[in-house]
Amino acid sequence: MENKTISRSLRLLSQLMELHNENPFKIKSVANAAFKIDKLPFAIADKSLDEIEKIDGLGKSISAKVMELLGNGSMAELETLLNNTPPGIVEMLGIKGIGPKKITVIWKDLGIENIGELYYACNENRLIEAKGFGLKTQEEIKKVIEFRMAAQGKFLYAQAEAPVNKIYADLSLWLNEVSADSLLGIAGAYRRCVEIIEEVIFIIGTDQPLEVLEKIPVFLPLQFEVQTEDTFHALSPEGLNIQLLIVQKDDFYFNWFKQTGNEIHVKEVLRLAGEGPFKSELAIYQKAGLAFVEPELREGLDEIELAKANKLPELIQYSDLRGSLHNHSTWSDGVHSLEQMALFCKDQLNLDYLGICDHSKSAFYANGLQEQRVYAQHQEIDLLNQKLAPFKIFKGIESDILNDGSLDYSDEILKSFDFVVASVHSNLRMEEQKATSRLLKAIENPYTTILGHPTGRLLLSRKGYPIDYKKVIDACAANKVVIEINANPLRLDLDWRWHRYALEKGVLLSINPDAHRTEGFYDMRFGVLIGRKGGLTKEQCLNAFSLEKISNYFKDKKTMTAL
Repeated sequence: MENKTISRSLRLLSQLMELHNENPFKIKSVANAAFKIDKLPFAIADKSLDEIEKIDGLGKSISAKVMELLGNGSMAELETLLNNTPPGIVEMLGIKGIGPKKITVIWKDLGIENIGELYYACNENRLIEAKGFGLKTQEEIKKVIEFRMAAQGKFLYAQAEAPVNKIYADLSLWLNEVSADSLLGIAGAYRRCVEIIEEVIFIIGTDQPLEVLEKIPVFLPLQFEVQTEDTFHALSPEGLNIQLLIVQKDDFYFNWFKQTGNEIHVKEVLRLAGEGPFKSELAIYQKAGLAFVEPELREGLDEIELAKANKLPELIQYSDLRGSLHNHSTWSDGVHSLEQMALFCKDQLNLDYLGICDHSKSAFYANGLQEQRVYAQHQEIDLLNQKLAPFKIFKGIESDILNDGSLDYSDEILKSFDFVVASVHSNLRMEEQKATSRLLKAIENPYTTILGHPTGRLLLSRKGYPIDYKKVIDACAANKVVIEINANPLRLDLDWRWHRYALEKGVLLSINPDAHRTEGFYDMRFGVLIGRKGGLTKEQCLNAFSLEKISNYFKDKKTMTAL
């Protein structure tokens, strides 16, 4: 065993000891020994116990640990501490910039147990007010986590968007100089708006392919390397895999189509349409006898059958949204005041209403609202509604679904809200049966209006708890409960693969940004993109309802509950 391996084990031991609040002198002793062993000019594994004890800074206690590690490959004390520490917390110890003291606050005070939850908390600004943290520290932690994600070669769609747009702009300018009148397109999973991106495909269609091929190596923003005679690969500064395909201009739309849809979709359409050339993608579908299929839907599901019957949905657009539901203010863990959130929706986004859903009393880590504060917030909302009319703030709450499936307020409090978003935030480690029954009970609560982020997933960070999707969706249909599409790019939950089933069952979906600051409202665009993948129309989206229609919807729901 090399010195560095021994040193790392002792360093981890000292960090875990500090996390678990053990004797400070003992912690310092182990940490110093780790440093000393790392700097030794000889292999400690070649030494006897007596020789190790004589090494400056080690002594009998540390020497015994080293011998145990050399003999068994592990240390009992270290294994005990590891068993008593969530794996995600151990992983956090490897993040530059946060030591055991800060991780203790993250774990014990904020209830965060893995890096994905930590990244989500940074996005929610929850670290700013925590002891020993601030805006600068929060942003540094966020950057380090994003770097770790990039190192895995996977990006959230929202993370990929800025570098992709820049590359597209740079290629457009360069191409205009090299081969004017060329065509440029983005294909692959990115064009289909898939939630996780591993590679982005660019296609150039040109009448001068040889000239473009010759000059690609001197395209300065990226270092393209040859893959085949017409395909190049590069890595963006952010670590995103980029593929560039160069084709004849007459073959551009054929190749753009082939490189966009998934294999099943492309194969079936070309079986019907035959080979090109084609003057547009629309021409491909027309020759195949199909209605045009939007890129987001080209996933090899039922879109071709719908296209044959001319029954494809008219997909929702961002401009269809009339309001924003499920948002947080400074009443709980938001950054901006209730009035600031409302004015942003009204004046900047030209929306007609805001649903405020601050955290409920069980979310103590997020300054959740006790009953008295609920009434105080409702008084502020009444005053703001007079001031901002005809713009409307709806009185909502994100009520925690407790372990037994009940909500964390009495019926007396729940009925005071215009609508209730029911969400799971605690005890996330559940088997499918437990998770499903917990959700079913919450859905059957007559005061539940919307089921929030149904699986609790954090993309690239934490899998959602397993649920029986059909049972949950069927229960929402039976109880007239809306299902949220949480538009935060880290969530995008409900998964788009289950949107169609929900819509077929008559369940409304709601594109909710879960905004904790004014900028968070812009996440609704990502919710729209993922809703389009699921076949969502404006008629089936709750927050595409007009102010009058959604007001009546909430009133009707409350009337049914009172019966």
